[in-house]
Amino acid sequence: MTIRARLFAAIALTVLGPVVTIAVALTAFDKLGDEFDDVQRAGGRQGVALDLKFAVTDMNGWQTAYGYGEGRFRDRFVESAAETEELLARAERELTAEPERAQVADLRRELDAFMELDATAWAALQAGRPEETRRILLGPELEHFETMARLAGELAAAQDRHVAAAQDGFEQARDDARRELVAVAIGAGIVIVLLLLTVQDVVRLALERREPA
Repeated sequence: MTIRARLFAAIALTVLGPVVTIAVALTAFDKLGDEFDDVQRAGGRQGVALDLKFAVTDMNGWQTAYGYGEGRFRDRFVESAAETEELLARAERELTAEPERAQVADLRRELDAFMELDATAWAALQAGRPEETRRILLGPELEHFETMARLAGELAAAQDRHVAAAQDGFEQARDDARRELVAVAIGAGIVIVLLLLTVQDVVRLALERREPA
């Protein structure tokens, strides 16, 4: 390759080098951004599932408390049931992948049945039939609670797996970006070496031409 050709090649590489570096960096950071967004979304869904799991247990606890406390703590149960309903509605909006959608639908049916029986249990307690209230709470209501707790636990476990997968994806994208940027840096170093060698040849040739015959 002639000196002129090498000079043109070095200039071209010098111009293209930063362009390639910027393109690779932007692509890598864009991928990292997407993976980080996936981690955040998975974490949000995980939070909903965990809160729902806790809310179901909390609601059942306050129901038992008012059933055996002659109606005391009924207000706390109502508040807890409302929070459970709110979290379930959020789960219906956000946990839309299969099989989570089916589990959320089953949880909705169980909660509706639970609340319907609770109305019967509360009416019996108000009518002076505490034994009927306790029979409901320790019988069918307990079965509904156990089913809800199982479904909520399965949802939470599934979201744990999604979070772990999203974190693995982010770490893989980070490692890929690091490798790509290192490769570009090595390429840039080679370009600089070629440019320096070409400049050295140009200078040497110029000096040779200036020497007297």
